[in-house]
Amino acid sequence: MSSELQVDISAGVAVLTLNRPAQQNAMTPAMAEALGAALRRCDTEDAIRAVVLTGTPPAFCAGADLSDRTGDVSGMIDPPPWQIRKPVIAAVNGHAVGIGLALALQCDLRYFATDAVYGLNQVRRGVMADGYAHWTLPRLAGMARAADIMLTGRTFDGDEAQHLGLANNSLPAGEVLPTALAVATDLATGSAPLPTALSKRLLWEGLGMGPDAVGRLEADLHGYVGDSADAGEGMAAFRDRRQPRWTGSISAEWPAGELAPPVPRHGLDAGDAE
Repeated sequence: MSSELQVDISAGVAVLTLNRPAQQNAMTPAMAEALGAALRRCDTEDAIRAVVLTGTPPAFCAGADLSDRTGDVSGMIDPPPWQIRKPVIAAVNGHAVGIGLALALQCDLRYFATDAVYGLNQVRRGVMADGYAHWTLPRLAGMARAADIMLTGRTFDGDEAQHLGLANNSLPAGEVLPTALAVATDLATGSAPLPTALSKRLLWEGLGMGPDAVGRLEADLHGYVGDSADAGEGMAAFRDRRQPRWTGSISAEWPAGELAPPVPRHGLDAGDAE
């Protein structure tokens, strides 16, 4: 694992920390490769129930490292966080611009530092935003707000990020990571792994589907999950007023075919499964 990315796993939560503090965690090809490898590990290891992505202070990720000419520096992390079958939480504890913000937008939940700078400012550098930003941003903020952010390349703070729908919450920088960890721990212990993973997949993939297709998949997946290892435990824990003891395996129980292939490239169609 590259020294540019720290990986810590404890009690079902993997913390992935971008680790180039002197460069405000600017993205390099080595960091992007290491992050992709770590995310793939998080996808396949059942012991990992939730993921937190953060940066070594004082920044989250200040964009691409333009001084690194050893490879292509782009926002195309492979696989991206939204394709991972575990919840991925962005603890955006400092500045996140360009690739840094695009990466945060690929996560499922996002907690932003209030007094930090955010933006997709590539047009002011003569290039275009990448990292799925043209796909994620309009879906989170709406078309008009996305156009404002991307065409002007302006910057904004955490409070505005929350107002725009990009952040689940705006917090003092020192509270961002503890908050994200608390949410991750709750997800890791309180939510059954398989239905959580399938709900995440359908939330992201359903954005490009019609209501009938989403409704059909909901019904099919609901029936599938009802026969899973944890379905009975969830009801028993509710009846007994205790915390559930989840034993299900995402890797072993993941449905085949068009329902939801693991780490898809283009959607839920059977022909797209890898």
